[in-house]
Amino acid sequence: MISKIKYLAICCALALTNPLSMMGQDKQFTLQDLIPGGKTQSRFVPRSLKQLQWCGDTYLYVRGDSMMSGESTKNEKVAFTRQQLNDALTAAGQQTVGSMPYFSVPYPDQPVLTFNAKRHRYHYNFAENKILNTYKLDASWADYDFCPANGYLAFTEGNNLRILSPDNTVGIVTDETADGIVCGKSVHQNEFGIHKGTFWSPAGSALAFYRMDESMVTDYPFVNITTRCATAEPHKYPMAGMKSHEVTVGVYNLETKKTVWLKTGLPKEKYLTNIAWSPDEKSIYIAELNREQNEMHLVRYSALTGEKEADLFTETDEHYVEPQHPVLFLPNNPDQFIWQSERDGYNHLYLYNTEGKLLKQLTKGEWVVKDVLGFDAKGKALYFSSTKPALLSSFGYGDALYVGTSRLDLKKGTSYELTSGGLQGVHSTQLSASGKYLIDNYSAPAIPREISIIDGQKRETLRTLLMAKDPYEGYAMPEIVTGTIKAADGVTDLNYRLVKPVGLDETKKYPTIVYVYGGPHAQLVTGGWKNGVGGWDIYMAQRGYVIFTLDSRGSANRGHAFESVIHRNLGVNEMADQVKGVDFLKSLPYVDADRIGVHGWSYGGFMTTNLMCSYPELFKVGVAGGPVIDWSNYEIMYGERYMDRPQDNLEGYKNANLKLKAGNLKGHLLLIHGDIDPVVVWQHSLGFLKACVDADTYPDYFVYPRHLHNVIGKDRPHLYEKITRYFDDYLKN
Repeated sequence: MISKIKYLAICCALALTNPLSMMGQDKQFTLQDLIPGGKTQSRFVPRSLKQLQWCGDTYLYVRGDSMMSGESTKNEKVAFTRQQLNDALTAAGQQTVGSMPYFSVPYPDQPVLTFNAKRHRYHYNFAENKILNTYKLDASWADYDFCPANGYLAFTEGNNLRILSPDNTVGIVTDETADGIVCGKSVHQNEFGIHKGTFWSPAGSALAFYRMDESMVTDYPFVNITTRCATAEPHKYPMAGMKSHEVTVGVYNLETKKTVWLKTGLPKEKYLTNIAWSPDEKSIYIAELNREQNEMHLVRYSALTGEKEADLFTETDEHYVEPQHPVLFLPNNPDQFIWQSERDGYNHLYLYNTEGKLLKQLTKGEWVVKDVLGFDAKGKALYFSSTKPALLSSFGYGDALYVGTSRLDLKKGTSYELTSGGLQGVHSTQLSASGKYLIDNYSAPAIPREISIIDGQKRETLRTLLMAKDPYEGYAMPEIVTGTIKAADGVTDLNYRLVKPVGLDETKKYPTIVYVYGGPHAQLVTGGWKNGVGGWDIYMAQRGYVIFTLDSRGSANRGHAFESVIHRNLGVNEMADQVKGVDFLKSLPYVDADRIGVHGWSYGGFMTTNLMCSYPELFKVGVAGGPVIDWSNYEIMYGERYMDRPQDNLEGYKNANLKLKAGNLKGHLLLIHGDIDPVVVWQHSLGFLKACVDADTYPDYFVYPRHLHNVIGKDRPHLYEKITRYFDDYLKN
């Protein structure tokens, strides 16, 4: 935790750095230094503590070949070494490991870690240096879900669900053979906070799971080019306005070995989201959303019979309702739970009883609750992270440049902040098992990383584990500034980040690149290290570019109205805001108004292509990666939330169909796509190329074979070399 005085002192120290010391900071970066996947990129990431996590109230992290451990006020010690771990593996008749594996904590209050190695899962008691359990795994298994209460491991094999017992007996939960039936996996395209397909009951007596019927969904034809003759790899991809998959929820009882199906009823085309068990294992709660996504029902079902027990409450919205979090029961009160909702315009916490009665709103304000971390030992206080401003007297609403952690008294309804650091800063915290302590991983524009242990009740820092050095020290760095401009509505403040060229001479004119996303669930300008600037931004500033980023309306963490302004008209308000950003750039004496480019990926690729075609007089060069071109070719869950079905929003889909704007293209536009992209399918950019051929316009094109939606791994530096060369060729000169 950083005090406000300490924060200001650091900022002042940076501002008053001796100019003579700056003269030595002239070393140059390469793309390999700054792009993930680069050979030397790890040197330029602020130092952290590897695998830092709680085990009870003891924190653990890996240092070299040792696991270090520490408590709130005691000195650190070596919990175990890799040699000791290998000794335990040898004693258990298992193969040794060549490096420290990735560990997780299966039991929050025991000195036990779990890890996977050599197709086995191990439970290791590091206090006794002993392997407790060994699970034999198969290469065909996936989607592992461990139950601490019973020691069983759920997993999928192909499209079916299995359970592995502690004695390595495999139990069959489903045995589906029909094409298009998938059990135990994530559903609904991973929207609505869904990231897995199995849900253990609290005491481990039963397992709830998703069953998805995709048989009615059209196969999308991916092609594998690595075979001697290219082979088809069909992929289920439900497009907006077309037939969707149908999902049901099963409850498998471990004792009876039988499955009860929840009677979720009609219509079948709806979203079953945010599954949660009641503490007594008798009921299951589901947030059910209609296909139009404007009406959500929180429904309780009997886990024993599958019958609907109650429709607890309903949320509606003129734009969309988007449940992201399951009900959270109070530890010592099984009749009350916490629900997260944007119903008042911002994501906040509400206390309900199990009859569906609202007891009280727990948090309120023009700021967003981002995450619930857990409860204290007595269950009387709850910890949460939010964009609640650290200095309310100076800043009355959350602009998402500050993220802190607070402690909420559930009875009184009052809360106080445990973290601080000024108007900007990002605290990422982990709560210990007892709720007494928190690990605070903090960064701010001038602070690479500071990791501390915080007392969860006394609001004080107990010890500092790490103060990371500036990884860019000694290198020529650009000046990075942030500020606000008015949105196109003339009212809303928008955050921007401006990266100035290294060695800026304000009497000269520089090429400028607008790096854009602009869509929901993303925030580019943050209050963290260097305000969230990317390595490529720094690299391009070194090459003499201005890099500008604006979080337009439609982006994340500013409330429902801020985001939902895009509803049914994707690209309209976001582009209008980006144009306001260009107006601001033109007011800067060092920006060359005739050399402005734009770059973005995914939704940002849609924005890049749209800006190039809608404002050809403003943008000379663009690079669009994985761009959405025609929203009728995008998947149902995301696409219909923001655009409704094509047949119900003809004008909106027409206005956002960039194939119809292909004839407007005047500047240089490079489109980049992975040929097996399962998010924005290849058809988007290929369709735009066809439209450009028909319209006699001439974009450029590059494909990354066998890459998904993002080019990752060792090929990513190649991607950014390609992008850099394109801007150098057509914007810089």
